[in-house]
Amino acid sequence: MNHSSDIESPFPLTSGREKGYRPDQVDAFLDRARAAYEEGGAPELTAEDVRSLAFKMQRKGYSPRHVDAALDRLEDVFFERERRAVVREQGEDEWWREARALLSDVRGRIGRPRGKRFRRRGVFALGYRRSQVDAFLDRIGKMFANREISVTPGEVREVVFHPEWRGYDEAQVDALLDALVDIILSTR
Repeated sequence: MNHSSDIESPFPLTSGREKGYRPDQVDAFLDRARAAYEEGGAPELTAEDVRSLAFKMQRKGYSPRHVDAALDRLEDVFFERERRAVVREQGEDEWWREARALLSDVRGRIGRPRGKRFRRRGVFALGYRRSQVDAFLDRIGKMFANREISVTPGEVREVVFHPEWRGYDEAQVDALLDALVDIILSTR
């Protein structure tokens, strides 16, 4: 007789009071990702879909660290697939034109004065701590000035900003971080 506990899980499970990702949600997503990748046609799943994914938490769930590492690799695979599709359909020049336009947008935002790079939240609303976001973007700006990318997509994905009243608008900052990941992946 086969019990569900006899089936080997693809990720380590959390123990004790530590919460992890719900295994049923992770497994369902991985099945969907596998099917989307194996179809070979127009993807129904994109790198952005993978990046913006969120799972509910539970005790004895999958280890977030291990799942997140797998999702980072999966995002890279889907991004490369999307890049190849654009190059095949529109040519390499179009791919680089789009990458340069994105880089220009990001540089424009980074070039703004500290404390004014993003819209600030309202008086009674929390946002990302401006000093932390600005320090991270200063680091990125220095890398761009030296014409080298020494930050990995994982570092950008994992950056954490603490909340503060009237901080930067999270959606704007997150959109810039997504664009930065795209730029890094584009230049590999």
